[in-house]
Amino acid sequence: MGFTNQDLRKAGLKVTLPRIKILELLERDEHHHMSAEEVYKALIDQGEDVGLATVYRVLTQFEQAGIVERHNFENNLSVFEIMQDEHHDHLVCDVCGKIVEFHNEVIEMEQLKVAKEYGFKLSGHSLVMYGICSDQACQDSIK
Repeated sequence: MGFTNQDLRKAGLKVTLPRIKILELLERDEHHHMSAEEVYKALIDQGEDVGLATVYRVLTQFEQAGIVERHNFENNLSVFEIMQDEHHDHLVCDVCGKIVEFHNEVIEMEQLKVAKEYGFKLSGHSLVMYGICSDQACQDSIK
């Protein structure tokens, strides 16, 4: 997808180095979900001089501007991901916190059916399923 400096300006945000670096991190992250602390640590690892408060502030500004979406999961995990065009749901590991995105058309249709049955016109929805991922260390933790 790739947000540009122009996208930041359209959202009413000045183009600053911390904003650009945070956007780049979120766009590059292979898992697409990062907590503010993970963003901060990655920036420090890259040698950037940025404070945790700045990271929180920028992520909140991005959320308000519709650039990122915040997910608050039950295990007190709050993560951010770049806003995506296609809807998806999430699986979250109770042990390691791994997050997997998925899209299932049958689940989507069933949700619409349930909403209609109860007289709701959906404006959106969020489905999060929790469990234990296939990582051996996570599997061993439940024995």
